[in-house]
Amino acid sequence: MKGKVLLLCGSPRPKGNTAQVTEECARVIRDQGLDAEIFSLAGKKVESCTACYRCREEGNCVLEDCVPELIEKLRDADGFIVASPVYFGTARGDVMAALQRIGLVSMSNERFLSWMVGGPIAVARRGGHTATVQEMLMFFLINEMIVPGSNYWNMVFGFAPGEVWNDEEGMETVRVFSRNVARLIGRIGGKG
Repeated sequence: MKGKVLLLCGSPRPKGNTAQVTEECARVIRDQGLDAEIFSLAGKKVESCTACYRCREEGNCVLEDCVPELIEKLRDADGFIVASPVYFGTARGDVMAALQRIGLVSMSNERFLSWMVGGPIAVARRGGHTATVQEMLMFFLINEMIVPGSNYWNMVFGFAPGEVWNDEEGMETVRVFSRNVARLIGRIGGKG
């Protein structure tokens, strides 16, 4: 089994630092022999969950934006990495809105996230990384997902596009994390 990792880039900037970090993670995963697909939120609308619970009957979220498409892609994935820029000390609102909706649909429909391998990555100019990683980590843990470690926490520093490459330790941390996601999927044979 080859395996596939879906990477969610939560930045509104298609060429920004979060996008560059996500591309590097995808490259590392592909180098490990797995498929990697990036789903970018740039230019997309994400509504907040309304707790209508129609996903229990419909099998997917009924709100009309990009999240139902993202959910369908996740159903076929073995891994899920979420990279978010830090806004005012926390993950970008669109990212958390998407994660909340994805989690509710999974819990309401065959728990398709269970045993999926992945984790969060935070990208910021100066601060809020730790709170952002912890905030997103709650999504992975409540959904019975497997989160491998790295040689540090998954955070990268950078402000202007491209500055993340100056944070050599941060970039190496997310490379190790991405490699561990791929290796763990290979060892457990996917979530199936």
